[in-house]
Amino acid sequence: MNDEDELIESALAGDSSSFEILVFRYQDRLFTAMISVVGGAEEAEDVVQEAFIQAYLKLDTFQRNSRFFTWLYRIAFNFALARRRKARNLVSLDEARENVGHEPESELDAPDNRMTRFEDAKLVHNALALLTEDHRAILVLREMEDMAYEEIAEVLDISIGTVRSRLNRARFALKAQLEKFPEWNPKA
Repeated sequence: MNDEDELIESALAGDSSSFEILVFRYQDRLFTAMISVVGGAEEAEDVVQEAFIQAYLKLDTFQRNSRFFTWLYRIAFNFALARRRKARNLVSLDEARENVGHEPESELDAPDNRMTRFEDAKLVHNALALLTEDHRAILVLREMEDMAYEEIAEVLDISIGTVRSRLNRARFALKAQLEKFPEWNPKA
């Protein structure tokens, strides 16, 4: 039994501090992923909070045939999709620009390199906001969360073949959106 399994067992036995450790361990990673899914920090906070509440309430249903984070991500992702469908509000380009978070920076980078990367990240986030939910979700899971195809298939409840084909179409769609931005200058 690993540390995560022990924390889950302890939480199931009524030790809320064990679940708090799981929250602390995964909250930042889940928040960052949800910003990319929902397009804004405030909405991502709501989604993450709801996901942890649901995970706590349904912890006894976690079957442990996947990692805890994968299960938690699926809860958050499904909640985010339900919220988006309910609201039926599209994120405007201006709103997406305002909500883009800063990317981590290396202290060794020259200022002009950091600025270029920041501008590129903003463009990618803006282009992501213009994609369909399916395309945005699969790109976030693979490219930002670095999930394996098997994990993506589990989170999205689709086959691995569908993951491959959808990912290919999503990359093409993202490239097409980026090419619409006059300031996009892909590096060779």
